Amino acid sequence: MPSTDKPATMLDEANRLMTICNACRYCEGFCAVFPAMERRRSFSRGDLTYLANLCHGCQGCYHVCQYAPPHDFDVNVPKTFAEVRAESYAQFAWPGILSNTFQRNGLIVSLMIALGLALVIGLTFGLQSPEVIFGTHVGEGAFYRVIPYEAMVWPFGLVFLFSIVAMIVGGVRYWRATAGSSGASLSLQAILGGLWDTLTLKNLGGGGGGCTYPDEKFSYARRTYHHFTFYGFMLCFAATSVATIYDHVFGWIAPYGYLSVPVVLGTVGGLGLLIGPVGLLSLKMKAEPAPQARDLMGMDVALLVLLFLISFTGLVLLVLRETSAMGTLLAVHLGFVLALFVTLPYSKMVHGVYRLLALIQDAAERRVE
Repeated sequence: MPSTDKPATMLDEANRLMTICNACRYCEGFCAVFPAMERRRSFSRGDLTYLANLCHGCQGCYHVCQYAPPHDFDVNVPKTFAEVRAESYAQFAWPGILSNTFQRNGLIVSLMIALGLALVIGLTFGLQSPEVIFGTHVGEGAFYRVIPYEAMVWPFGLVFLFSIVAMIVGGVRYWRATAGSSGASLSLQAILGGLWDTLTLKNLGGGGGGCTYPDEKFSYARRTYHHFTFYGFMLCFAATSVATIYDHVFGWIAPYGYLSVPVVLGTVGGLGLLIGPVGLLSLKMKAEPAPQARDLMGMDVALLVLLFLISFTGLVLLVLRETSAMGTLLAVHLGFVLALFVTLPYSKMVHGVYRLLALIQDAAERRVE
């Protein structure tokens, strides 16, 4: 069980803001944070971490707050909670020795992209002849003629398995540190309620008109692009899962036909991972800086760029897989995928785990009201 200590100044600031907001309660209709806040009379470290991860950063509270800067109270909940969230990512990371990767996450992810590309491309060109790499391969097993099955499946599978275990351990640590202070018990209804709020991104609806993002006007643009990104990623994951079943259960070897289930799922998901990250990056570049934790932008941008690059190279590989460009494109695409697998538990991706758990806890608390 890791220590729940965080920088005292950050916790003190979050505590100060929640005390002010709990007295005011003007923003209780914007999202789940403020009703959850109102269930408490004081705020422990676990409470503040929970509320920060329950916050979706819609910024509605900032733009309507009578105590926001330049008021002397200087209430800026979105920025403060973004900083507390980032601390929670590092606090619950496993193994703990890698928690520092969140301090300069944009740089770390960029380095992993470079290393992933260098490793896969270097090994491919070092172990295969140019005739194989730049040859035209079609039909069953075409990919494995460039990169052998064992070299593609086992290293990537083991890295992915480690990342999943690391994210689960981080989620367990988070839950132990944050849940239980309200006395709410976990139930199937609470789990389903939290899942529904996650899948619908309800709390990116603000007070009903969307987020005040990138400026003070209400808009559903951020929620829409989040949907493209989230469901695009899930469809790509589903495509990989179906392809795994095809291979290991039915013995059907990739590449699969253009109208096969894995290719259709991957294509639709890939398009989502082009539209979503580009839209989110565009909004982020135009976003008003005051309610943002600008020093954390590298973490957001790095993940969005990596997801876009994986999708783009995957779709280009699909189109050109029966040409002499396939070998090089395959190595480049797998280099990006390797970088994603390595950085999954140490990138902005972990926010999905903690936010899901926060929404489940919120659903559990609402059931006992």
